[in-house]
Amino acid sequence: MQGVISISEALKIADESGLDLVEVSPNADPPVCKVLDYGKYKYEQQKKANEARKKQKIIDIKEVKIRPGIEKHDYDVKMRNARRFLEDGDKVKFTMRFRGREMAHQDIGLNLLKKMQEELADIGTSELEPKLEGRQMIMILASTISK
Repeated sequence: MQGVISISEALKIADESGLDLVEVSPNADPPVCKVLDYGKYKYEQQKKANEARKKQKIIDIKEVKIRPGIEKHDYDVKMRNARRFLEDGDKVKFTMRFRGREMAHQDIGLNLLKKMQEELADIGTSELEPKLEGRQMIMILASTISK
């Protein structure tokens, strides 16, 4: 800790010790500098960045495609997969595709998506409410389980 000193004096101190003068905090008033080995400092910063990247959780969006006329067993399989995705901490995108005359019965698809949303309410919250985009209705659920 040298306190506030001039740049030329700081450079002289760094040169005498055989190290570098590194500006650590340029936005401070006055700027904060340290006398240290710059190569070693850069290496340590890189190590910290790599550790932070390893520890972060990457959230994927898994997609479950359904149709309005889905049968009971198929519905159960899709719900089981969606539940597993949410438990793993991923987001789930439900895509309901309407074909032909099914477009006239969008209320059936909306009711089905609302039913799915209610069944998965214990482990997922709605990030995007069911909405129609062209011939498909989309809903996204995010996991509430923290790992």
